[in-house]
Amino acid sequence: MAGFDQLLIQENVYILQAFLVMFVALLMNLFQKKIFRTLSKKAESTRNKLDDAFLLSIPRPLSAIIWITGIAFTSEIIQNATGAVILEAFIPLRDAVIIAALAWFLVLVIQHTEKNYLTAEKDIDPTTLDAISKLARISIFITAALMILQTLGFSISGVLAFGGVGGIAVGFAAKDLLSNFFGGLFIYMDRPFKVGDWVRSPDREIEGVVEKIGWRVTLIRTFDKRPLYIPNGVFSQIAVENPSRMQNRRIKETIGIRYDDADKMQMITKQVEEMLKGHPEIDTGKTLMVNFNSFAPSSLDFFIYTFTKTTNWEKYHAIKEDILLKVLKIVDNNGAEPAFPTSTIHLADGGIFRNIDTNLKNLPA
Repeated sequence: MAGFDQLLIQENVYILQAFLVMFVALLMNLFQKKIFRTLSKKAESTRNKLDDAFLLSIPRPLSAIIWITGIAFTSEIIQNATGAVILEAFIPLRDAVIIAALAWFLVLVIQHTEKNYLTAEKDIDPTTLDAISKLARISIFITAALMILQTLGFSISGVLAFGGVGGIAVGFAAKDLLSNFFGGLFIYMDRPFKVGDWVRSPDREIEGVVEKIGWRVTLIRTFDKRPLYIPNGVFSQIAVENPSRMQNRRIKETIGIRYDDADKMQMITKQVEEMLKGHPEIDTGKTLMVNFNSFAPSSLDFFIYTFTKTTNWEKYHAIKEDILLKVLKIVDNNGAEPAFPTSTIHLADGGIFRNIDTNLKNLPA
């Protein structure tokens, strides 16, 4: 009886071994999570952004590697004990998962690095950083996919040959998709605008703030807060204006005074020009003109042409309001008045009306 029990234990020892392997895998997973959690907290106090990205990216892919390795060892133990041939499939599957986990790790490193630089570095262009990040992730994905196919027994040369022949057909079928892709690539390279810029097009009804530049479409938030999705290929066919990159904002106004105040025009324009040159928000390094401009139907007009230092839209209007109020005060201080539309009718002498009255009386009844 004792010999039978010993034989039974020997036959079922593989179950104990498999359980032990999975238990060790569990302990290793818990241990590595605790270790990297502690290291990542210490790394947060350093100025180096790469160590944070690496330490935050390791735990999850490493967990996948630990578990798939444990499962592969367990399947090997069970296969040796039972002779189940089907369990041999776990070996290439293990290799594929390890490759995928390494690719996952690199993608996480790129994502964390991008996030760290965007939050910490003010001089980093988010559009360029986003483009580099996307290109790196695409490269990792393609490389990992080809390695996994090779691991699973597929011929990479055959896949590449199919891609070369099929690429022509796909190119014709997905012409618009490729146009949008290369349109997005040109946006990243030429950088006519970036995320956060205010853009508009004189060729299309496009105006708003850029929120996201994707590989296929660009998201622009219009000023009435509606999202506008524009295919990137459109930007290669239209003119795009970027007011966010303007150096100054222009004030161009025409102001009219009465014809009765013609003798005061020269003094008014001179004082307005002096006021603009002394205004703290006016860029005197740019064109500044105040001149009598035209004889309008009901006014004598002079114009103001100058530029503000600020490009902020709200602040610009506050400055413009202040300048116009000061112009009105200068006009009033000189005893003049702003003109308003008037009409003057000059009547001829009464002889015309007497002739009309006589002719009316001579008409037959």
